[in-house]
Formats: sequence, C-alpha cells, structure tokens
Amino acid sequence: MKRYFPYIIFILSILFIFVGIFTGEASSIYKKAIAICLSCIGIG
Repeated sequence: MKRYFPYIIFILSILFIFVGIFTGEASSIYKKAIAICLSCIGIG
C-alpha cells in the first residue's frame, strides 16, 4: 500500500482539479486573485 499511495494521491488531486474547473471554481478564484493583487498594488 505504501508503494501506491503517492499515485493514488496524484490521481485524486488531478480529479479534484478537473471537478473544480468544470464547476466554474477556477474563474472565481482568478477573479479573487486579480482583485487581491490590484488592491496590494494600490490600483483597485
């Protein structure tokens, strides 16, 4: 089991990334990141 554990974690992480992309979470994360970056610079 120890030998396959990193592969299982890798596959699960890829699966969760695709689920997040297909549910639209990626766009909301990018919008929040842009807003935070602009406020740090002092523009927004």
